[in-house]
Amino acid sequence: MRILGIDPGIGRMGWGVIEVQHAKCTVQNYGCIETAAGMPVEERLKDIYNELMTIITNDKPEEMAVEELFFNTNVTTAFTVGQARGVALLAGAMCNVSVATYTPLQVKLAIAGYGRAEKKQVEKMVGVLLKMEKLPKRDDTVDALAIALTHAFSRKLSLKKR
Repeated sequence: MRILGIDPGIGRMGWGVIEVQHAKCTVQNYGCIETAAGMPVEERLKDIYNELMTIITNDKPEEMAVEELFFNTNVTTAFTVGQARGVALLAGAMCNVSVATYTPLQVKLAIAGYGRAEKKQVEKMVGVLLKMEKLPKRDDTVDALAIALTHAFSRKLSLKKR
């Protein structure tokens, strides 16, 4: 099972593809889609959509996991990031990839075992769980891998319940 994890953003959208076989998760590919702040929002969204369509076409994920948004101060940023998140959901739907969403709390709990874990704790666990000697430079990308892992773990739990 291939899972594409997405950490939504308008300036930087992290993504990571993992392969899940039995109880083993391995990294297949990852990166960060970046758009320039000076570009019109619609052009940035178009670029994100096109990049995601290329990623989905090339890496062929069967499922996709996208982080829910959590903003408590800047409403303008929340709307813009929400638009980018919507583009990610659309790309998944256009390619018939089933999509699941997870809150930051769910991701921290699944990866670090503690819902209030700090970013460094989550990053370290992503490295351990995926046996990565060196983490990606962008934390957006590490977050995307954490989201993909969260889906792999959640999926495994839901299959056990059946």
